[in-house]
Amino acid sequence: MSVTGIALILFMTFHGCMNVVALFSAKGYNMICEFLGANWYAVVATLALAALALIHIVYAFILTIQNRKARGNNRYDVTDKPAKVEWASQNMLVLGIIILLGLLLHLFNFWYNMMFAEIVGVEGLHSPSDGFAWIVDTFNQPVFVCLYIIWIIALWFHLTHGFWSAIQTIGWSGHIWFNRWKIIGIIYVTLLCLMFIAVILGFALGCAPSLCCGCGAECNCGLGDLCECAKNCANAAGACCGK
Repeated sequence: MSVTGIALILFMTFHGCMNVVALFSAKGYNMICEFLGANWYAVVATLALAALALIHIVYAFILTIQNRKARGNNRYDVTDKPAKVEWASQNMLVLGIIILLGLLLHLFNFWYNMMFAEIVGVEGLHSPSDGFAWIVDTFNQPVFVCLYIIWIIALWFHLTHGFWSAIQTIGWSGHIWFNRWKIIGIIYVTLLCLMFIAVILGFALGCAPSLCCGCGAECNCGLGDLCECAKNCANAAGACCGK
């Protein structure tokens, strides 16, 4: 559980850094998407990641069932929640379900339209390698923006608890370092989640620098007048050029 959790956090770090590129460069982000795409190494990595996620989810359900069986009917005797037990710790299963539903939504919006589409040889509204266009389309819809933010908040609660819990499980947390790891985990996970939220809001509000090409005052998103950036692109480009 701890090993798979740490591996998934590392993947999220890579994914978050990759997404931040989209905030500043459409070309740079699409280069990364094209490099990954449906190439054999990306497919192998995706299968390995899927296996890690599946193991993590299954093991979480097994632990939950075991804990409930161990407590038996005694779990109904407790009416007050322990003050020292974190809210996230008490609701890990609920948070896990929210995260799983968010993951399915994310797979539908991006993996299905990109890697899967490239593997089967089909093309939707955009090219499978045009990840930037898929980001713009997705976060141009308020419903998806709200759902993704809820997903990220659930991830924050889940990961802030899971981070130090994983460290403790593998034996790296002594008496002195226990609270230190908790603080490190909160800071790390907060920065990680802020990266994702910055991308979501940057495109939702039309203020991502990558939406404008620069001095050419052209919109990269392809949505024309629907794009908030298109309405102010000339001014933004002028400001960047010092005009």
